[in-house]
Amino acid sequence: MISRKLYIHNPNPIFIPPKHNKRRPSFICYAMKRASEIDVARCELNYILQVKNNTFLKRFRRLNEHRACAMRAMVLAMLYHFNISSELVQASVEQLSDECGLSTVSKAGNKSITRASRLITNFMEPMGFVTCKKTWDRILGNYMPKMITLTPLFFMLLGISEKKLINAKKQQLGWINKNLINKGLKPITMTDAKRRSKDTQIKNIFKYRISKHAFYKKKRHAQRLISLDEKEARQTILRALVSKYTVSELTKLGPSGLKKQVNISYYYLRKIATNTYPEN
Repeated sequence: MISRKLYIHNPNPIFIPPKHNKRRPSFICYAMKRASEIDVARCELNYILQVKNNTFLKRFRRLNEHRACAMRAMVLAMLYHFNISSELVQASVEQLSDECGLSTVSKAGNKSITRASRLITNFMEPMGFVTCKKTWDRILGNYMPKMITLTPLFFMLLGISEKKLINAKKQQLGWINKNLINKGLKPITMTDAKRRSKDTQIKNIFKYRISKHAFYKKKRHAQRLISLDEKEARQTILRALVSKYTVSELTKLGPSGLKKQVNISYYYLRKIATNTYPEN
C-alpha cells in the first residue's frame, strides 16, 4: 500500500503571484494579510455544510492535511485575483492551480489540475464559499473554464463581515465613477459595475479561447507539414507560395528570392510545430 506522502505531489503548496504582480486594492491586501494570519483550513465554518433553504448540516470530518494545505494556498490565490465589483475570481482553475503549485505533469507531458479542481468542486463549492458557473464555448463546442464567484461566507473564513465587503464595493464604485466623471461620462450603479465586470471577463475568456483555437489549428497544420519528408514539405510550401504571389511578384522575387521565402516558411513552421501556447 502506497502512503499518502508518496502519491501527493507537492505536500506544501504555496501561492506564488504571477510575474507581473500587479498592485492590488487595499481591501484585497487586507484580506490576503488576514488569510495569511488565520488558518482558514481549520476555521469553524469548515464544519458547517451549507444546504438549500437556509438549512445547515454539521460536518464531523476534519479536512485531511493535504487538502488543508491546498486550501490555504488556494484562498490566497483567489483573493489575489478577486474583482471587488463583479465578485469574480479573474483567473481560471488551471491558472490558480499553477500558481499554487498544485498542477502536475505526467511523463507523457499531460497536465493535471485534479487536486485544485476537486478542492473547489468537492469542498469549497458545496460548503458555500464559492459558486461556479460554466459557459458554453461556441468556437470549440465545449465548456469554457469555470467562472468562480466568492461569496460573503468566503470572507467570513477570514473574519471579514459582509458589511465590510459591501463597504469595499462602495469604495471601489466611487473610484470607478471618479474616473468616469473625469472622462466626461455618467456615473454607474453597483449593479452596472457588476454587470460590466462580468461582461468584460466573459469577452476576455472568449477572446483567449478563440486565439488559442487559432494557434492550435496553425500548430496542427505545421506538424502535418513537418512530419513529411523535408523535400516534400518544401515542395508543398513552394506550391502554396506560387499560388499566393502574382506573376509580376514572382518575376521580381526570382528563383533565389523564392527559395529564401521557402526556407523562411519551413523554419517558421518547424518552430510553430514545437511551440506551446503562451498562457500569460
